[in-house]
Amino acid sequence: MEQVAAFTDTYLPTVNGVTYTIASWRDRWERAGGRMDVVYPGADGHRPGDGEHPVGSLPFPFYDGFRLGTPKIPTAVRDAEVVHAHTPFSIGLGGLRLARDRDIPLVASYHTPTSEYAAYVSPTDSIASLVGRVSEAYERWFFGRADAVLAPSAATRDHLTEEVGIDTPVEVVPNGIDTERFQPVETDDFLDRHDLRGDRPLIGYTGRHGYEKRLSELVAAAAEMDVTLVFGGDGPARDGLEAQVEELGADARFLGFLDRDEMAAFYSALDVFAFPSPVETQGLVALEANACGTPVVGANAGALSNTIVDGETGYHYESGDVEDFRDAIRRTLAEREQLREACLARRDAVSVEHAIEKLRDVYDSIR
Repeated sequence: MEQVAAFTDTYLPTVNGVTYTIASWRDRWERAGGRMDVVYPGADGHRPGDGEHPVGSLPFPFYDGFRLGTPKIPTAVRDAEVVHAHTPFSIGLGGLRLARDRDIPLVASYHTPTSEYAAYVSPTDSIASLVGRVSEAYERWFFGRADAVLAPSAATRDHLTEEVGIDTPVEVVPNGIDTERFQPVETDDFLDRHDLRGDRPLIGYTGRHGYEKRLSELVAAAAEMDVTLVFGGDGPARDGLEAQVEELGADARFLGFLDRDEMAAFYSALDVFAFPSPVETQGLVALEANACGTPVVGANAGALSNTIVDGETGYHYESGDVEDFRDAIRRTLAEREQLREACLARRDAVSVEHAIEKLRDVYDSIR
């Protein structure tokens, strides 16, 4: 098994899809006898363990929870056989430099559609358009220097090749989920702890409460239904969502950040997981919900167009169409039991073990 040096701009204590993917890949890679060190922005709240190498960093002013790290190459990773950059920015440049200096392969994962987030960090549409164009030009430059680029879904691969214009071979390698952790579990304690018992179906979401997630569409859809909304997580849009809930009279509970050990119970307790974000590169939380037997209703946009299989793991709705969102939730509730069985039948196909097999194939093909 190869010695891999992973370079990332987001890592613990921040909890998100990228952090989760790197941690789970590293665990499975090292279980199989390999080594995967991680270079990441140092931050309070996480004490580095063996193979974790924090570098100096500063807070990123436009996106809460992210930090800008220096493109430093720790001495401990200089004997790597493969460099894996999980970001084209900042620390990812250190990975690019190490690959060049040592003449070893560089693999780059595409986790975030930078140009699509431009609108949320730009004050005007014209500035957002400029930021988007500059971001795509930079991505072409960085990913063009990799030996292989990994995309977590077919939709993301198509975005890279057709819209960003990357010439490097792009392989679809799903991030995979931990099916040891995410499986149907008993929910009585969770329901009691969060006072969620009742006759209404539970419709939930967990993750970053960012404006780009379009969670206001979920509140608007649920306000006209006899359901209880359950939000896990937090973020800058939360205050606005709570105000919208009060204005529309929706029944909603905001649980805040949940411990990782509670997540299987959260998903298992829901009747439907709702995911209105149109900017996902895979949508790991949708797959986590499915692995717990909970169907997903999500936007027919971005990677969710692939992640959700209509009639098997849930249903799509047209992004921005609140009535269509509402109809898809009702249909999913009506077919809840059939969809649950189909979700559970797909657990192995979306596991992190399956992802690691594909990752190993990519590493082997470029050495």
